[in-house]
Amino acid sequence: MVRRDSGSDDRTPGAFGAPSRRRVLRLAGGGLALAALTAGTVGCDEDSVDVEDPGSTGGDEPKGGGKGSGDGGDGDDVGEKGQAPKPLWTKPTSAETYGDNDELVAAGGVVIASGSPLAALDAATGGQKWSLPGGAVPGAPLLLSEDTLYLASSDYDGSVIGYAPASGKETWRSRLGKEYRQPRPIAVDEEQVYVIAEILEEDGSSKTNVIAALNSTTGRVAWKEQRDAGTEQNGIHAAVRGRHLVYTDFKKNLTVRDTASGGQVWTHKTTKTNYGFFTVHQDLVIVPQGNVLQAFNLADGKEKWSLKASDGALFREPAVLEDVLYVADSARTMWAVDPRSGKQLWKSEALADAGLQVPRQYVKAGDTLYGATDLDKQGGIIAIDARTGAVRWTFNDKTGDYHAWLVATDGKHVFALHGKKLHALPV
Repeated sequence: MVRRDSGSDDRTPGAFGAPSRRRVLRLAGGGLALAALTAGTVGCDEDSVDVEDPGSTGGDEPKGGGKGSGDGGDGDDVGEKGQAPKPLWTKPTSAETYGDNDELVAAGGVVIASGSPLAALDAATGGQKWSLPGGAVPGAPLLLSEDTLYLASSDYDGSVIGYAPASGKETWRSRLGKEYRQPRPIAVDEEQVYVIAEILEEDGSSKTNVIAALNSTTGRVAWKEQRDAGTEQNGIHAAVRGRHLVYTDFKKNLTVRDTASGGQVWTHKTTKTNYGFFTVHQDLVIVPQGNVLQAFNLADGKEKWSLKASDGALFREPAVLEDVLYVADSARTMWAVDPRSGKQLWKSEALADAGLQVPRQYVKAGDTLYGATDLDKQGGIIAIDARTGAVRWTFNDKTGDYHAWLVATDGKHVFALHGKKLHALPV
């Protein structure tokens, strides 16, 4: 059933309870949700995985792929006998990340991790190319278009700023208006930058928020629409395809708007097990809904296809890369699916056989799929054969850091961020 973009709670029978505080910390995107958390949240482990001491070995060697060294080195082109290649370089960073997939980006010959100061490192050498003293707003995305990096202003003056990734020079600036606070870019296409901001009351408080489109050439406001009371500006995941802007938030709404007018096209409720993740392909949005993966038409919200996991397993974060949908489930089964039809291309038990964690983020280079896992133990970066699902190797820096791993690629390197360490691996 299609519903409004509202703040009402999901009462789906049998749905999981609220996410753990660690999960909230990873997904909140800053703002009020983060302010409510204390430093003690790192001890609340959703998956009950022990955090290891720095320098520990990271557990037993998994089957089908050994753990790579976290030390710097000359870098091997390929790993031997299932071993991960050594990093081309490893650098400390000022990273302040919460595990969102848009906190590590590679473009213009540099790799950038969200932090303060915001530093761009040379992709080939790891040397610093430029930095911004103010850095990135905690929890706000590093939003990348073809030639511009968009950031929420670290001065908290209501501005959204565009920078050239290769040089760090400011190339664009816009401001939504004085009556709005903390605008954050959430998506970008060839013509517009989409932002969400708090609407200020006379006493300086905020009870509602607005979604708006800014012209990516002039910076002028193309349209703005107030969202329903009870919706949140935190935990936003968004994407644009043609005339459709798709986004989710912590209130478990999947909403589609018209990019030309801002008008709402349709809204569905998502399950409590979704946490706001989805992927898009052509005219479809694909959403994990518990043990079912569903594809909806962007134009009208009607279901196009669905795929059910086996044995009650829950689907995790999906990704479409080079016209193939990759997704794992909680039973550690990896799926490759035709995103147009929902037809299974292959299914692999290699993650479970190797005792590895389920990836929550994916990038692809050549015929290898690189997955980044949540916590350190029995995780890290997993290299998977994109044609079969076989595990080739895993890389782990063995620090025991509780932060989620993040991965990005420029096609020549795979960049792995873990806490405040950034590694460059050869493709």
